[in-house]
Amino acid sequence: MKSLAFSLVLSLLLGASLSHAQSTNAAPAGASAYDFGDFKSVTLTGKAWTALNNKDYPGVAAYTDKCIDTYKDQALQMQSSLKAPASKDDANTYWALNDVGTCYYIAGKALDDKGDKKGAIVAYKTLVDKLSFAQCWDPNGWFWAPADAAKKRLAELQFDSAQ
Repeated sequence: MKSLAFSLVLSLLLGASLSHAQSTNAAPAGASAYDFGDFKSVTLTGKAWTALNNKDYPGVAAYTDKCIDTYKDQALQMQSSLKAPASKDDANTYWALNDVGTCYYIAGKALDDKGDKKGAIVAYKTLVDKLSFAQCWDPNGWFWAPADAAKKRLAELQFDSAQ
């Protein structure tokens, strides 16, 4: 239920009017222009990055919502099985954790870019509090921690809102 509520808030905040289908392969209403490909988490995350880079904020909402709605339960299970981030050699084993965590980061970044600081704080806090061991592959050859980047930006946003 929390995932659905967050996704609805995220969709509204990004300016998309998406309805959240129960079926993992059904595209949200209003998202028919978006191609979810094979619906794999890695595909959805890659498409979310592309949408973010293109400032296609409804696309960001469509792809991140689909990934989060479909894979969040698996991501939370993977997170709970870890005591620390997985090693570089094992990181890909935690694919749902990595992709869902990265999608929360992308969603937060999109909201932040649009000037919705409160929405960005919600997305970043969810990542930091619930999926802190998520890792994202950088094409330059290493993993980085979206939660670390979110934590830094969260501190800046909270400092700004306190003034």
